Parts: sequence; structure tokens; C-alpha cells
Amino acid sequence: MSQPEQHRGRWRPRLDRPALVALLLGLAGVVYRLVLTVFTVPVSNSDEATFGLAALHIGQGRERPVFLYGQHYMGMLESYLAAPLVAVAGPSWPVLRLPMLVLYALFLYLIHRLTRRICTPWFATFVVGLLVLGGERVVRDQLTVVGGRPEVKPAVLVMLLIAVGLAAGTIRRRRFAVTAFGLLVGLALWSDWLILPYLAVAGLALVWAVRRELLGWSGLLLVAGAVVGVAPMLLDNLRAGPGDDSLSVFREISTKDGPLPPWSDRIRGGLLEGVPLAHGLCPVDGCGRWQQWFGVLYPVLLVAGAVVAVVAYRRAAGAARGARVGPIVQLALVVGATLTLLSYVRSPLAATSPLDNARYLSVLQLSLPAVLWPLWVVAVACWRGTVGALGRLTGALSTAVLAALTATALAITGLFAATGTAASRTEERQARELAAALRADGPHQVYGDYWTCNRLIFNTDETVVCGVLDGDLSPGQNRYLPYWRQVGRADRPGYVVEVDSPMDRRLRRLLADRADAAPMREVGGYRVYHPDTPVRPWR
Repeated sequence: MSQPEQHRGRWRPRLDRPALVALLLGLAGVVYRLVLTVFTVPVSNSDEATFGLAALHIGQGRERPVFLYGQHYMGMLESYLAAPLVAVAGPSWPVLRLPMLVLYALFLYLIHRLTRRICTPWFATFVVGLLVLGGERVVRDQLTVVGGRPEVKPAVLVMLLIAVGLAAGTIRRRRFAVTAFGLLVGLALWSDWLILPYLAVAGLALVWAVRRELLGWSGLLLVAGAVVGVAPMLLDNLRAGPGDDSLSVFREISTKDGPLPPWSDRIRGGLLEGVPLAHGLCPVDGCGRWQQWFGVLYPVLLVAGAVVAVVAYRRAAGAARGARVGPIVQLALVVGATLTLLSYVRSPLAATSPLDNARYLSVLQLSLPAVLWPLWVVAVACWRGTVGALGRLTGALSTAVLAALTATALAITGLFAATGTAASRTEERQARELAAALRADGPHQVYGDYWTCNRLIFNTDETVVCGVLDGDLSPGQNRYLPYWRQVGRADRPGYVVEVDSPMDRRLRRLLADRADAAPMREVGGYRVYHPDTPVRPWR
């Protein structure tokens, strides 16, 4: 990656050409996302606001949440990372998202370093170039604070780099490295259970690298590190009541009533929609037929990646362990992607709501080096002229696939940057207008729908408190119950509803003759009602 260069008596590292190009590409990707962060693109929502409010409470010393408010399975590591910034600068979306931008930059660096170790320098640069690109679906997973994925991907890459370093003998403090591996396993498990397939394969890679050492102190340190990392989840589950433990809650939300969609529909939704969306090859509103080709090709690439890894491992038979760890890690990445994809298509949501749930496949970016490596190998052999006619044809096809992948991702990124940010900025401006109006003129205790409430509370720094109602004005999903109780005690709460929404129409019917007499104003696409007497039909 770098070579020492003597300059005026000092030794300074000098990046080789692939590393320099990768650095420039990575900086471009970070700057692109920094601009989006400053303008709060993609648009914020109440799920993200819940993490932001938790960060505010942590920074003020009011709360020490283990899981997302109202849940028992989504870890709050992102809120803890943002808490010091929110405590100093106050609640704002760019401040809240800044740690996610740092995690993205770390992800680029780590995947470049790992790919160089297990593949080649220029291929590592190519992978970074692809990961720099990103339409709305991709950057939403990378920048918004909604739990799990931004932090677990760097954690897995560090684990694999530890396995590589231990196998190659380049890590001196081996027990410390094994302990760090265990700690990262625990933290990732607490943060997001969806990373379990990758944790499993990373663990197997570590066992392959240092299986004898794990029989002694290293094994105990590995377990100790994992226990420390997952301790918040373990302690919370020990105190949880029956049915409130993480496993029970996760099982409940993963099980849907009604008939399970057929495998064909779930596979179609997972491959043809989920995989292209997760890799930034489609706009956020869905994939056209011409963009679904990568989903069709993806299982073929997984098989090819496994075959290439096995062949490389067999060719290195008898060599030092460090020379064989590359194929092991490649195979681990292939298996991790396969298990993740299989887990996803088991869910009915893969068929019934593939656009909304493609975010669960964003971790497949971890396997991009192993998935694309066979195409790169064949393409390079073709252009070097070291293969016959059939090899040249295969190499030309591989080159075309890599070029099409790059061109599609670039087109979707350009389309999003040029035309896809306007709607987010408009919605964000309306949300700020609503927050400013209520903060200045009241009411300060209001009811609203789920997607209004917590974002409104965060935008007003808790000056305005909101209780969540469903469309029929019954109590809704109130993640943080103190807000609901505070609004419930108000003598004259307000109501914030989208213009002509079901909640708006229901409220006007309940107000009946008072609908026109009750103070009402429109702000940023919302109607703010402030009747003299509260409307609480659930009572």
C-alpha cells in the first residue's frame, strides 16, 4: 500500500499508484456524502429522530438505553456515538449523522485494505470506486441513524483483517488482537442481529487461522471479549419480563400472520429487487427490468467466487498459512453473502415489500470483493493475452459486466444527485417550518401521527412534546412513554395533522361544530388545531 521514502533525513510513507487513486476516490465519496449530510439528504424521519432523542438523553445523563425506545432488539451504539456531539452542539440532523459519515470513511479504508491483502491492489481500487458511488437507497443506509448497519460492516472487516494478520504472522500482540475480535463480535451482536451470518464466517476464519492458540488463553480472552461487548444486551435480557426478551420480540416481529408467499415470489423480490437496490443499481422507487440483470447474475457470481477461492486454496497447499488465508477469507465472504440472502428470502417481506426491506441486504457490500473477483481475474487474463480464444471471449464478457456495473451505479448516482434530492430538501424544509412555528407560538403539547411526532420533538429540542396517535385518533406507537404522559396531562393539547389526511378528517368530524371555531392554521403542509377542550376519544 505504501513504500518508505527518505526526505531530508526523515522516512515518510509514499502511496503507490493504486492506493493513491483509491485515496482520491474515497475522498470524493466522503465529500459527496458530507454535502448530503449538510443538507439533510436523504430526508429525516421519526425512526431516526428516536435515535437522536436517545443521543440527547444520553448526552444529558438522563437515560442509558440499551435498545431503541419501544424495542428490545436494536442496539443503541449509534446514539452513544452521537451523544457527545449532540450534547455540545445541540440536536441537529448533520450533527447526528456525522458519526455515520466517519463510519463510512472507515468502511472504505478497511475494505480497501482487506481487498489488497486477499486480492490485488488495482482490484481494491476498483472496489473502492464502486462503493464511492451511491443513489438514495445506498446513501440512506450509510448516513441515516436508524441502527445497525453502518457500524457492523467496519466491525466485520476489522475481524477479517485480524484473522488475516494472525495467519500471516504480522500481528505481534496476538492475544490482544483475539480479545479485540471477541469484543467486536459482542458489540456487533448487540447492535444488529442481521450481521450474524458474517459474524459466523469471520469466527470460522479466525478458528482456521489460530485454532491451536484458541485452546489456551486466547480462547478464554476471545470469549471474555465477546461477553463484554454483548454485556448490555445480556443484562437487559436478564431483567426483561416474560416475552420481552430480545429473542422473543425478534421472533414475534419476524413472524407474520397469513399464508407465506411462495418461494418463487420471495426469491424474485430478493434477487431482482433487493440485490440491485442494495448495490446502488436502482432508484429508490424500484428496479426496471434492465436494472435487474445483476440480481440474476448474483447467484452465479457467488458460485464462481466459491470455486475460485477453493481452487486458489488447493493450489496453495503446502504453503505457509499466511499464503492460504486469502482464499479462506474470500470463501468466508461468499458464504456470508449466501447465508444473508437465504435468511432474507425466508421472510415474507422479500415478496410483499421488497423496496422497503432491501435495506436489510446492505451488508452484502461486504462481499463485493469476493463476488467480483472472478470477473476481474478473467478480465485481466484476457487483456494480458495469457488465455486462448475461449478465455478471451470470457474475459471480454467479464469486462463488459464490470463496465456495465460501474456505468449503472454511476448513472443512478448522477440521477439521484441531479434530481432526487429536491423532494428530500422540500420535505425537510416543511418539517423545519412546522417546528419553528410551534416552538415560537405553540402549542407545545400536541398529538400527531408517528412520522410527525419524534421528528418534531427532535427539531424543537424537546420544546414541543408530541404524543402519537393512529389515523383513527387512538393511541399509536409511542416509543418513549414520558412524552405520551406529558401530553396526556396537558389541559389544552394541540393536534398536528397532515392536510386532508385520515387523521385530519377524523379530527374534524369529532370537533363537529367546533371545527371552524377551533383555532387552526396551516404550516408546511400540516394543519395545527388548538381546540379549547381536548379531543381524546380513547378515554
